[in-house]
Parts: sequence; structure tokens; C-alpha cells
Amino acid sequence: MKTTLFHLLFAASLLGAASCSDFLELDESEYHTVKYQFSTFSRVKQSATNVYGYILDGLSDVEQTMLDAATDDAVYAWETGAIKRFYDGSWSPINLIDDRWDYLYEAIAAANYFLENCPEDFPEARYQDSYEEDLEQLHNYPYEIRALRAYFHFELLKRYRSIIIGNRSFTKEEVNDLEPVDYDRATEWIVSECDAVIPSLPTTYSGTYYGEVGRVTRGMAQALKARVLLYAASPLNNPRNDKSRYLKAAAAAKEIIDGGVYAIVNEQTTNNASAKGLIFGKLCPSSSSFEAANFPIGYEGGNSGVCPSQNLAEAFDMRNGEPFDRNNDGHWRNQLNASMRDPRFAKTLLYNGAMFKEQYIQSYTGGRNGLPLDGASPTSYYLYKHIQEETSFVAGSETYFQHVYPLFRYAEVLLNYAEALGAATGDARFTGRLTVDGRAVDFTLSPLEALNMVRTRYGMPALTSVVNYDSFETRLHNERRVELAFEGHRFWDLRRWMIGSQTARIYGLEITNTNGVVTCTRKLVQERIWQDKMYFYPISQTEQYNNRHLIQNTGWN
Repeated sequence: MKTTLFHLLFAASLLGAASCSDFLELDESEYHTVKYQFSTFSRVKQSATNVYGYILDGLSDVEQTMLDAATDDAVYAWETGAIKRFYDGSWSPINLIDDRWDYLYEAIAAANYFLENCPEDFPEARYQDSYEEDLEQLHNYPYEIRALRAYFHFELLKRYRSIIIGNRSFTKEEVNDLEPVDYDRATEWIVSECDAVIPSLPTTYSGTYYGEVGRVTRGMAQALKARVLLYAASPLNNPRNDKSRYLKAAAAAKEIIDGGVYAIVNEQTTNNASAKGLIFGKLCPSSSSFEAANFPIGYEGGNSGVCPSQNLAEAFDMRNGEPFDRNNDGHWRNQLNASMRDPRFAKTLLYNGAMFKEQYIQSYTGGRNGLPLDGASPTSYYLYKHIQEETSFVAGSETYFQHVYPLFRYAEVLLNYAEALGAATGDARFTGRLTVDGRAVDFTLSPLEALNMVRTRYGMPALTSVVNYDSFETRLHNERRVELAFEGHRFWDLRRWMIGSQTARIYGLEITNTNGVVTCTRKLVQERIWQDKMYFYPISQTEQYNNRHLIQNTGWN
């Protein structure tokens, strides 16, 4: 049976048994199709690009909005939005949301298809001017695709806990009888894949003949490894609190820090493919769809959408470094004064009085962008992060831009390091030599110093009043929340930290403007259903019917 048929059957069988017969109806010309697809440098590149195409950008990949709208960081402005299935009690194995089982196994199948068919050389092309450069790319593609395959497995793992490892293509006799592995075993395999490709991947493509951005580098594989290990060390997946797991995660993050390739500098965190702090991101085609979905109501083309919560707004410190305290009269009166807040406040959300497209946001009741307008933000905040403000929907002068969605940033690596080393040692100021997997590792950067590298990037005061590990952990969690807001992390962080029950009450601001006197009142916007079974996704009833070996996650039976 042909390899390409194996690839199709692997994806198809996980999609559902009823669809298998469609893929059985292949003729001998399929062999020539495979041969054709891998017959030249350019066609191999097209096949590799196809695998890259499975990477999702996070801007609108869950029910046409961001996953963050299912966390305590935001709400979706429209009550009809299907994102509410995450928290309205309707989520089940037959009423799924963000179900990636089929899609990610298709991506894995595409990666295996590439890896099993990619040639090592095209000797007949050796007299072409670009032969040496093309050959260099050709030899690099398998390492890139293996890293992506590992990434797709992790995307499955963090959702479903027990997954099937797709390390090759499978025959139709095998596919519906494959047995899943548990979280720890899957983690080991993903990490081993990262370790296998890291030495061979380039640190950058800048300055090369092809000079492409958006491709897998050594840093991407290293960052993936560090993230996978941190998730495996976290309370959800490490109930015995095995400190050695945290040490492994810290050592993995340290490898990126020691490499010196990336820097923590004052720069925009998104929409800049050459940013020094961007390790790997999704380069989206030029479009105005994200802006159309999230511009404030009251602006031409605006449809509201993801609306940051008061919960998130209060996570941003005051400019002097004090944690925001709503019971502090000075903090409360200046909460919408961006000059008095962490600079990331104004880079992340639009608030009443903020300047946007040469107009002040009026999200107070009766304002140009406020309730009771249909679709107005229920929290009084609108999204600013990732938005291309120059986008125009004015007839005759429409403009739109490319978006770069960050999947791995150096700031996350530093925060991963701080969390992992802090949890391993119980000491925010720890530096010294520790044994990790039988080798001595010198940790010269303390957890607190790593956190402060991120925090001081925008001129915020360094943290100095950390009195014990618990206080450090609180500040670390908060720092991670504001730094990585709307980059898809909060949804998974509240799960791996097992704090879901603390995130069910979503607040906003009710703002009135009476003759220029602005009054803010904190209000409950949503009270969501949380059940601990939601720490992992349910596996669909159809998939369980197709493969009796699949293990349903606790509480979803």
C-alpha cells in the first residue's frame, strides 16, 4: 500500500470511520502525484509550506474570536457568540468547542507525509545557479517539519492529556486500533523530538540567501521544549510536586537565555516580524478582518468583539510599581489615567478617554462607543493589542496590513525560567549550581532577576519587596498575565495552575459622564460556570466510537 495512502488514512480515520472509504478510492496515478510533488526544489518547498499552513494564529481561531474571551481577561461583546460554550454549561463530548483532534492529526499526517517523501538531493539540478542554496534549504526542511510535528503534538496534549503519538504514517489496518499514551510519555516524546532537531536548526535565517522570516529556528524548538517541560511540571500535570520537573524546565529555558540570540528590549510585542524579542510567530496575510472584528463600536467598520475585563485592567500596576488596589482612593481615581499606570496598560487595551484614530474613546454610558449601543463593550474596555490602528474602512481609502501573531517570545522564556527555577528552589533570589538530569548546571540568573528583565523593559520599577516565595509567585503570575495578555497564554495558565474556580466572575466598569464629571463603578458583567473537568477538553463521542482505546478525560463521561 502506498505511503501517501497511509498518510491519508491516518488523518481520515481520526476524522471518522465513515470517511475512510473516500480515501480508499485511489488509482495508480496517485504515485505519480507524490513523485511530482517532490520532484524539484520548489515543489518540495511547497509541500513544506503546506505543513506550515496548519499553524493557527490565535486572532480568530476559536468561533471567529480569540480564546482569551473564554478567560477572565475578556468577554465577547455579542451574547450570541459561540465562545460562551466554554463557560455556559453546554460544553460536552457531543457539543464541542475548539475541538482540534481532527485538525491537528491532519497537520501531523501532513508532516509525516513530507518527512517520508522528502528527497535528500536533486543531482540533476547541480548546475543551476542556486543549487547550493537550495540544497541547504532542502537539508533543513526535515528538521523544521519535525519541530512543527512536535508542536502539533503539544497542541493536542495540552487539550486532551492522553494522545496518540503520530511518529509515522499508518496503514488502514492500524489507524483505529492505535493506543494513546499518557501525559508524561507524550511529554518525553515531544522533548526528544526537540532535542533531536535543535543542534541542526539555524539560529536565524537573517542574512542568508533566502532570508525568510517566519520559519522554524533553533530558538523555536528550544522555546517549545521549555514550554512543554514547564506545563509538565505545573500542578495540573505534576500532582506530587516533583521539583526535578521544574529544574528541567528551568534548564531548558536557560539554554535560550545563554544563547544570546534574543533580547528583551523596548519594542512593540506584535506585528513586527523582525523584532529582537520574537522567537517564532505566524505571519498572517494582509487583511483588515481582525480590525473589523475588534474595532470599537462607533468607529467606521467597528464591530466590537473581544472586550478586556476589569479583572485584567486591575492586574496592571500603578506607574510607581505599586500593585493596583481598588480600595486605594488614589489608585481608583487614576485607574484610567495611562500616565499613572504600567505602560503596557495603554498598549493592551482601549479605555474611556484613550485616543484612538484621532478621537477619544467614549465608553461611558451614552457615549459614542458606550452602552446602550448595540454591541458596545459590556466592560467599557476595547482591545488594542494586535490592532493595526492605521487600518481604514472609509470607502475609497480602505487600508489594511499584515499581522504577526507571536507564538513564542523571549519575554515568555524569561518568565518560564523565573517560574520554573523559583518553583524548584522555593527561592526567588536563588543563584548557584544544581544537578539536572545528572549534569551540573550553573544558574547565574535568579528568578527575580529574570522577572525584572521583563518588567523593567518599559521603565517599570524592578520588584524588590518580595519577602518570600509565595509573594514572588503571586507577582510572577501577575507579570505573566499582563505581559502575555491576548497571546493565548491565560487560558492555559489558569488550567495548569488549577485556578479555574477563581476566574468565574468577570467584572467591568460602569462609567457615567455628568457635565464632564466622570464616575466609575465596578460591576459584575458575567458569572460563569466552572467545573474542574474543564481543565482538559472532552474527546468527542465520535472519536471514542471509532477507537475504543481512547481515554475520556475525567468528568466528561
